[in-house]
Amino acid sequence: MDAFWDFLQVGIVGNFSWGNMAMLAVGCVFIYLGVAKDYEPLLLVPIGFGMLVGNIPLSPGMNIGIYEQGSVLNILYNGVTQGWYPSLIFLGIGAMTDFSCMLSNPRLILLGAAAQSGIFLTFLGSLALGFPIKEAAAIGIIGGADGPTAIFLSSQLAPHLLGAIAVAAYSYMALVPVIQPPIIKLLTRRRERLIRMKPSRPVSKRVRIMFPIIAFILCASIAPGAISLLGFLFFGNLLKESGVTERLAKTARSAMIDIVTILLGLCVGTSTDASRFLTPDSVMIFVLGAVSFGVATACGVVFAKILNLFVKDKINPIIGAAGVSAVPDSARVCQMVGAKEDPQNFLIMHAMAPNVAGVIGSAVAAGVFLSTFVLN
Repeated sequence: MDAFWDFLQVGIVGNFSWGNMAMLAVGCVFIYLGVAKDYEPLLLVPIGFGMLVGNIPLSPGMNIGIYEQGSVLNILYNGVTQGWYPSLIFLGIGAMTDFSCMLSNPRLILLGAAAQSGIFLTFLGSLALGFPIKEAAAIGIIGGADGPTAIFLSSQLAPHLLGAIAVAAYSYMALVPVIQPPIIKLLTRRRERLIRMKPSRPVSKRVRIMFPIIAFILCASIAPGAISLLGFLFFGNLLKESGVTERLAKTARSAMIDIVTILLGLCVGTSTDASRFLTPDSVMIFVLGAVSFGVATACGVVFAKILNLFVKDKINPIIGAAGVSAVPDSARVCQMVGAKEDPQNFLIMHAMAPNVAGVIGSAVAAGVFLSTFVLN
């Protein structure tokens, strides 16, 4: 009986916590949203199940938990804390991204840049609320709606907030179809949402091959802290566009990125142990993340409206919302909102321009923060 009692003490009987029960419920909600509502299932299902794995009550010292040095989960989690997974995901993103939409209409790059304003405004807001400067920078990057970038930066500047920041970033990425449409409609009039844009002009193969090389040199020179993200992104795109490394590009954008997404999502979810996750700072991070994402969306839309005051060929301001880095979900949302006003108005290819520009912009913003604060 003593042995049986000792066995029970190892699990939930000896380690019961209402916090763990709450996180188990949150994990089930994430799985439900991914499966039943189809909200970014490739992210929410692994993260949700990871929350279940990370919040089963057990005694410390069993060398099982994600924070116990040398455990299987801890070894896999090194890919998050050391920044391996985000860089590999950027390689896959680069191998599947067509920058032609952006290159054919370069002015749309400005919309992607404008949407990054949410990052810096939230950074300032976090400072005002009393967060240390490194933590404020890591929280601000949530506004880019780019999960890998948020993980990469927080692992370098605020590793103790990594779980909260990662879950917040991926949660808002998944909720793009819920958050962005009301903001777009609030900031635009119907006649603006009905604007039809000219078809994109074709881009030569030579330009598509030269772009990742030149863009990497320029961006990395400005923000060297982003080399590990932008280097993998543009290298993946060069594999795609060169035409001679299709096997490598196919592997990067399919099997490899799928494997890394599984590991990243599961590890991020597992890291949300209630004792570390359910804190006042985590709640503030979620609130600030929502504000950051909303401000980034609004900045993109408003900047498109301002740009229309100075250009002859008008831009549909809906696509300004795609300046956040949630590729391609923000572009799809822009298409959906535009199609409700005019079913024959096809905005998705135009929206992809600020969308992919936003990926580059959020990585550059992370590089600026990292270059500025990592040595301080």
